[in-house]
Amino acid sequence: MSGTSDKLRLLNFADAKIKTLHITWFAFFLTFVVWFSHAPMLAFIKEAFDLTTPQIKALMILNVALTIPARIIIGILVDKYGPRVTYSCLLFISAFTCLGFAFADTYERLALFRFLLGFTGAGFVIGIRMVGEWFPAKQVGVAEGIYGGWGNFGSAAAAMTLPALAMAYGGEDGWRYAIGTTGIIIGLYSFVYYSQARNTPKGSTYFKPKKAGGLEVTSWKDFYFYLAMNIPMYIALGVLAWKLSPAGVNLFTEQTMYIAWGVLAVLMVFQFSQIWSVNKENLTKGVPELEKYKFKNVAILDISYFVTFGSEIAVVSMLPLFFLETFDGLDPVKAGLLASGFAFMNLVARPTGGHLSDKIGRRKTLMLLIGGLAIGYFVLSQITGAWYIPLAVIATMCCSFFVQAGEGAVFAIVPLVKRRMTGQIAGMAGAYGNVGAVTYLTVLSFVDYSTFFMVIAGSAVIIFFFALFLDEPRGQIAEVNEDGSVHMIDVS
Repeated sequence: MSGTSDKLRLLNFADAKIKTLHITWFAFFLTFVVWFSHAPMLAFIKEAFDLTTPQIKALMILNVALTIPARIIIGILVDKYGPRVTYSCLLFISAFTCLGFAFADTYERLALFRFLLGFTGAGFVIGIRMVGEWFPAKQVGVAEGIYGGWGNFGSAAAAMTLPALAMAYGGEDGWRYAIGTTGIIIGLYSFVYYSQARNTPKGSTYFKPKKAGGLEVTSWKDFYFYLAMNIPMYIALGVLAWKLSPAGVNLFTEQTMYIAWGVLAVLMVFQFSQIWSVNKENLTKGVPELEKYKFKNVAILDISYFVTFGSEIAVVSMLPLFFLETFDGLDPVKAGLLASGFAFMNLVARPTGGHLSDKIGRRKTLMLLIGGLAIGYFVLSQITGAWYIPLAVIATMCCSFFVQAGEGAVFAIVPLVKRRMTGQIAGMAGAYGNVGAVTYLTVLSFVDYSTFFMVIAGSAVIIFFFALFLDEPRGQIAEVNEDGSVHMIDVS
């Protein structure tokens, strides 16, 4: 590829960075196949274990519960150990948790392994750092968009293929073998990824944080801001614990819910102490002007992913039921097919969002797409049974384009904030996406569909104005190597 204006030549496998992009998005694709392997199998699982509706809902909640802290933890690990080792280990471990779920013989074990598989959902974070290492600033947006969009398609691929695979295996355990097959594939691919991937292009330096345990900040104001931005993640986990209590799906007792809240409080205090430990020297001795960055940019990316990815997960969860209850004459199969268009847009929307970010500017693109998202959800709030069904589907897919292109725009910026902490920044933004999903689904449990869409639209308008304060990445950022040498990295 010659010149920054060239588009990615996606089939040029002789180019090491194109090869790295493909093997990495496929790793992400497999994590989403495994993470969402249960969704198309729920009918089989319900019959095999004679599950109640609350028990099914509990499995769905458990599937996302661990992903919030997991994305933070994975972000720390990838910055410290590199994406090659971190991704390979995650893929390998996911094989065993997937097989454990597939061949669980009690509901308790089924629930435990579904909870642990939430860690697999954190794999997304690793590739953000890997792709950011391999592509220059003027191409990183479209590259990250391809990584995110094509990888995220794994959930749709699972829905399309696993029921047929279960039927092909046959028998009452066909669903187990289908899910188990995905576990074997992801385990084998861990060795492929380890053998083929490299953390950086030849001759490049892999910059690591000075200390592990939290983001490095460069001022007292940013320190307190960072602490405050961690609190919503614990609130979201507290809400998930509440949903699993008798007030929700009744998986565990009210006493257990209080114990869970206590554990979360202890973990929050521990995390805050780790953040202080990481930043104590910076805050007491000061940071050279060359190395400073503004945490507000991380916070804006967090809340942008809150409304983009958070709303996507929430809407994908309820859209089939929305179509089924809104339009007369639809059966569950047709409603599911109509709703599937929302997820299919990932293939083109995320790369388009990244491409626009590369070409017309980071802040402008993010604001444009979040604004379009707000209008899209407002339109969805107006859908009634009197609408022409194809028009409702078109409105849904147009809204979906802005949602997923917005996700691409967010992660076109993440690698340009501070290279050595890209994993942690990606992890925090990813966790906020899950926080958004929990928030919007909780809202949905109290309101009707129209109000639900209006709430998302309203929150997008607020975040649109916050995005005005995002700093456009320009010039160069300074990174300090372990030997003390300073390297300048282009971000514009």
